[in-house]
Amino acid sequence: MKKVDLPKHDIENLTPSPPKRGQGGEVKKVVLAFSGGLDTSYCSIYLAKELGYEVHTLTVNTGGFDENEIKDIEGRALRLGVKSHKTVDETKTYYDKVIRFLIYGNVLKNATYPLSVSAERMSQALAVANYAKGIKADAIAHGSTGAGNDQVRFDMVFQIVAPGLEIITPIRDKKLSREEEVSYLKAHDIAFSAEKAKYSINKGIWGTSVGGKETLNSLGMLPEEAWPTQVTKKGSEEVILGFEKGELVAVNKKKFSYPTAAIQFLQSIAGPYGIGRDIHVGDTIIGIKGRVGFEAAAPVLIIKAHHALEKHVLTKWQLSWKDQLSQFYGNWLHEGQYLDPVMRNIEAYLEDSQQHVTGEVSISLLPYRFQVDGISSPFDLMSSRFGKYGEMNLGWTGDDVKGFTKIFGNQVAIYHQVKAEADRKK
Repeated sequence: MKKVDLPKHDIENLTPSPPKRGQGGEVKKVVLAFSGGLDTSYCSIYLAKELGYEVHTLTVNTGGFDENEIKDIEGRALRLGVKSHKTVDETKTYYDKVIRFLIYGNVLKNATYPLSVSAERMSQALAVANYAKGIKADAIAHGSTGAGNDQVRFDMVFQIVAPGLEIITPIRDKKLSREEEVSYLKAHDIAFSAEKAKYSINKGIWGTSVGGKETLNSLGMLPEEAWPTQVTKKGSEEVILGFEKGELVAVNKKKFSYPTAAIQFLQSIAGPYGIGRDIHVGDTIIGIKGRVGFEAAAPVLIIKAHHALEKHVLTKWQLSWKDQLSQFYGNWLHEGQYLDPVMRNIEAYLEDSQQHVTGEVSISLLPYRFQVDGISSPFDLMSSRFGKYGEMNLGWTGDDVKGFTKIFGNQVAIYHQVKAEADRKK
């Protein structure tokens, strides 16, 4: 992969660079993964004005943007002077290829984080790489910093899927502060609110991450105004989630044509309670600890409900092996290794394990918290036909248990007897 040297720029001297041309004299194209935020706005100007590229921006919607937001992002890109802008909706693909396996596996990184950003980066990176190849671009650019995981995720996918293209990363390579980026845009007559730039927000169907000065240190919580969804609901309400073979298909008995619509509907109900807010602390791919805030009401509720249902319908060893494989799957996905073929192997197991994960889960929603009240399923293994735990059994007798415990503990009993005899001979 050819390294791109990024010249330092001087805000006081903004003379545009000449267009960067290929061997045939045509202006070189770069595809910029564009969210419309501060970093990618900076990149769009820098790539054109200082590096001389023809800039084509691509926004990959993974369920976090509505129609108005998409129009705003497109308008922003065009005002920045890009050659072209396109939006692709990867929400369904993102669910099919990633989210459903996170649900099957009950994946919460460090028992907390539903991989809200790390998971969607795979869908975004793949879409950008394929688009760049489709328009015969010469380079791909992204706005990741040099301090986080996204730089590795994007770079690895681009290198694997589009190995012939240059990768340009102005924010990382120039080690820019957000204040420097705001000043640079202002010098190019691009208004960007310094107040708005205080927080970095990434929205997707599987949750929204929030980064700010409070998450740069080990102590501190994001203020109320930093959260994209404000708490407006009081009291409590019950929500019933309906699953079929591990997938969410109904909310409060309302059926949905596809799970993505069910997820978004649940988010609209639970988000205003402030459920699913937390700070994730984890180990980054590059070896440092990091903190990030997130709000993910629907993902957290779905995972907890799905896990409760599984505990009733799967056997002990199904659950045990699922836990081990799911933890690896979540960690490897978090570290950008989605394209590793072992991930397809694990997905096959996870999908097969869901054949009987069908039923309803009742949850009580309250401000900032929730409670799983129970499940109902035709595959519930906690059936009264076979006995009631702690009260009575219908499948065996007391004599059966006496014989079972004698055999079940026989090897350990032999060990202790042999050890005691050896100790006496010392």
